[in-house]
Amino acid sequence: MNTLIRWGRFNLVGAMGMVVQLAALALFNRCAPGHYLCCTAAAIELAVLHNFVWHLHYTWRDRRDGSALMQLMRFHLSNGLVSLLGNLALMRVLVQGAHLPLLAANGVAILCCSVANFYVGHTWAFAARK
Repeated sequence: MNTLIRWGRFNLVGAMGMVVQLAALALFNRCAPGHYLCCTAAAIELAVLHNFVWHLHYTWRDRRDGSALMQLMRFHLSNGLVSLLGNLALMRVLVQGAHLPLLAANGVAILCCSVANFYVGHTWAFAARK
């Protein structure tokens, strides 16, 4: 599949995942106000699992290696870590430092991590078989 088409599919899945993450963050923050980093981490995990299913069946469906569990582990070790570490670091800076509202800060953090997530997904989590 053409990389530009795959990039478009990745961004479509990412947009859906962003909605999942922001909605979950709003809900979790309502249930546990003041713990925005813990709420962010939980929302990220939901979005990562959501995005994995879509990427497996849509974005990189031609690169399934037969073991969804292995791909899930690689996805978590790549996209999951990029999302978790990047979002938490940026959220700390944007919420406490720049005083952005929680959901706006999270939207910025998600967008900042997206290019790195495509790269690690394309080259490792769902790498083409040799």
